[in-house]
Amino acid sequence: MNKDLILREKLALQRTILANQSTLLAFIRTSMYFLVAGISINNLTTVEYGRIIENIFIGISAILIAIGLFNYFTHKKKIAESNNHIGDYKIEYLNKK
Repeated sequence: MNKDLILREKLALQRTILANQSTLLAFIRTSMYFLVAGISINNLTTVEYGRIIENIFIGISAILIAIGLFNYFTHKKKIAESNNHIGDYKIEYLNKK
């Protein structure tokens, strides 16, 4: 086994970790947009059902945070499990030496 393969695998794993973190931040950003919309809709407009719409937006915000956190921790666990496979390549490389 080639040392470049081990390095490439580790770099791919780091990119995957960064992508997972970026996805979590995107969920948080979107959730904050809905939260701000929910908080400000009653103050900026005089909609008949403003309180209901406000609660819907805040609920969507909470759901997005929950989905984002669930997605993040699920993928974080899968990434940690895939890290073990890189060690297998390293052991195989060292045994051939």
